[in-house]
Amino acid sequence: MSKAVHFETTDGKRWIGRLDGDDIVTAGEAPAQGFVPDEAGWTAIVAADGERHALADVHVLAPVAPGKILAIGLNYQAHVEETNLQRPDVPVVFAKLPSSVTGPFDDIVIPVEETRTDYEGELGIVISKRAYRVSEEDAWEYVGGFTALNDVSGRRAQLETPMRQFTLGKSFDTFTPLGPVIASVDSVANRDEIGVKTTIGDEVMQDGNTRQLIFDIPALIEYLTRGVTLEPGDLIATGTPGGVGDERTPPRYLVPGDVVAVEVAGVGAIRNPVRAEDAAASVTDRAQADAA
Repeated sequence: MSKAVHFETTDGKRWIGRLDGDDIVTAGEAPAQGFVPDEAGWTAIVAADGERHALADVHVLAPVAPGKILAIGLNYQAHVEETNLQRPDVPVVFAKLPSSVTGPFDDIVIPVEETRTDYEGELGIVISKRAYRVSEEDAWEYVGGFTALNDVSGRRAQLETPMRQFTLGKSFDTFTPLGPVIASVDSVANRDEIGVKTTIGDEVMQDGNTRQLIFDIPALIEYLTRGVTLEPGDLIATGTPGGVGDERTPPRYLVPGDVVAVEVAGVGAIRNPVRAEDAAASVTDRAQADAA
């Protein structure tokens, strides 16, 4: 049972390590992709015996920089019912851009144009080795670990624009908080029954369990690898339980000042403050970056 952390120390260096209570035991310098939960990666985490850092003294980063993020829609019956949509016969798949990934405790930044920013707490599956045309029977061999994520969704872009811009609305910068760790599969009591809970402040918004998935993890891997190769470090977002803000009466969207948390049993919780984009500062920062 291990939990891998990707973190930055005050000197700006990035490391991977093993979570040990409220400390991190350093395993080594972090590669560009962060922690990839393949056999070599887990061997290094288990054997970690380097410098210890208090979790509170470092900046915890997203555990991995996935090459691909494939997300599943309408994968809990309660979410199907709240949307008044038909239960899918095959997994509903969309992509999130890797540039949307942010750290487990970093800010979610609402773009100026977005008026319906929603939360979607989910279990994330991180792939451990190249997977192509994997059978359901063999699928667990390709799961490197679990993580928590928030599939933050700009419903205005996703649902109000012509042709419904799913990829754009799901991929704004900071719209995929991820972490705080990648937990080995044996870190959870039952890999088929993993709790997923979303809260805003003290209010529980979603409280689901992966035993309620319409398409379970092996079925998703089998379906996704028909014609698509998954690489080590790629991320599958398995779907969100019922209780999203857009389907409440009245709707409950994320607003500046909120702190939204997603807790996955056996993994831990991400907690992200929400703020509005400073449009003027953003334009200045980008102009300076272009001039550099």
